[in-house]
Amino acid sequence: MSTFRKTDEPVTLRFEAAGLRWLTEAVDEGGAPVVEILAEGEGWMDLVHLPAAEPTAGAAAALGRGLARTHAAGAPSLGCTPPGWRGEVPRSSGPMPLHGHDAEAPFSRWGEFYAEYQLRPYVARALAKGSVDDDGARVLERVADRLSAGDLDHDQPALVGEGAARLHGDLWGGNVVWTRRDGVVEGVLIDPAAHGGHAETDLAALALFGVDRLPDILAGYQEVSPLADGWRERVGLHQLTMLVMHAVIFGGHYGPRTVEVARQYV
Repeated sequence: MSTFRKTDEPVTLRFEAAGLRWLTEAVDEGGAPVVEILAEGEGWMDLVHLPAAEPTAGAAAALGRGLARTHAAGAPSLGCTPPGWRGEVPRSSGPMPLHGHDAEAPFSRWGEFYAEYQLRPYVARALAKGSVDDDGARVLERVADRLSAGDLDHDQPALVGEGAARLHGDLWGGNVVWTRRDGVVEGVLIDPAAHGGHAETDLAALALFGVDRLPDILAGYQEVSPLADGWRERVGLHQLTMLVMHAVIFGGHYGPRTVEVARQYV
């Protein structure tokens, strides 16, 4: 078996590994495939090497169905970490505000969680860095106010129901590896920032920078877990957290783009 050794800050790899294990728990219930951890050490992690393959429509639809079941595996609360995780959650955009897996949930509604954990902290960092100006920050804060007030709340997909979804949490297209196993092409999840959240956030992340065969992925997802009405109009809303994180990390056009998307939801 060919392996890939990943190196990074020890705390970063420990959080990634906790997320991989949590996502893997859903695989036996039909969840999306997840890269296998072979060994770990201080600052390194050996993963199964995934040779690239050309995605097919069938593989993409299967990934969508699997992702729907991963989301439906659920989480104890919005904003919770993977099981066993304690302490700060490291990210390139700064510490990620999450609470412990079994901690009492501070939020009962998605809008509150999204505003207070996934938007406001990064708006402040983007403003401090100069990636957004005062006017842009005010636009983003107005969206956060609407979220906190419940104005933008909406249902989870059908299989998730009333609770929190089990999210990959960083599901841009580069974190799906198309590979071949036993002669069959499949999409495998890598490099998560797993937490409890709204399933549409993972799907919106796939759309942000593009992923192969996205329409087929979405069709497979909807086949087993239909999305709530109006989901297309909410894609930008769910992309705001990834956009503002990119504004913090990279600056440049990401700040204005974040504000432009936010204006749709003021």
